[in-house]
Order: sequence, then C-alpha cells, then structure tokens
Amino acid sequence: MPELISGKWGQAVLPEYVFLEVATVLLARRGREVAIKVTRILLQAREVEFVPCSELFLDTLETFRSQPGRKLNFTDAAIVTIARRREAAVVATFDRGIAEVEGIAVVPEVDTAPQPSESG
Repeated sequence: MPELISGKWGQAVLPEYVFLEVATVLLARRGREVAIKVTRILLQAREVEFVPCSELFLDTLETFRSQPGRKLNFTDAAIVTIARRREAAVVATFDRGIAEVEGIAVVPEVDTAPQPSESG
C-alpha cells in the first residue's frame, strides 16, 4: 500500500464499481458506520483519483463480453478498461483474472497457477 500511495506505479485510481463493491462488503461485514467512514476517506484521499464509470459502461461491457476463457466480473472488466484507456500497464490487485489479461501486469504479483481445492 505505501508503494501504491507513493505513486511508484503512477496515479492510483478508484473506479466507481470498485468503490461500490467496497461499500457493499463493508456494510455487510462491518456495519454502516465503518462503511460510511471508509467511503468518506476514499473519496477525500488526495492520493487516489475516483473514476466515475457511467461513461465507461459500454466499453466495460465490451471488455466483459470479450474475455474468452477468463472469468472477469464486471468490476474487473471496468478496471481493465480504465487501465487500457490510460495506457497503464500495471494494476494493483490480488485478482487472478486480471493477472491473466494480456498487456496488464499486477502488483503485488499474483500466482496465476490453478489452486488446489479446499476439500482436496
């Protein structure tokens, strides 16, 4: 996180869709007060640029639809779309699906090898 905030890989961006996921998960797991506090901090952070996604919807939909063999959810497709538009070669994520997208490197590095099942 310090490297991300320092700008080591360029401007940190927070797509609207990621913001929505963060708010939803925090609300469900930590409660309303925590969700409100964290979302306020994220929107006020000078180190992170909030990216509204409404104008990106059709391009994101195309990215989502055109990922053969990949399992990018719609939020991940938005991240890839923004990275491509900004010609950013690096995305900060733990998501294996994004790590498999050609032309996108992730930090920290994500092991894309198939994982053994928990039952197995």
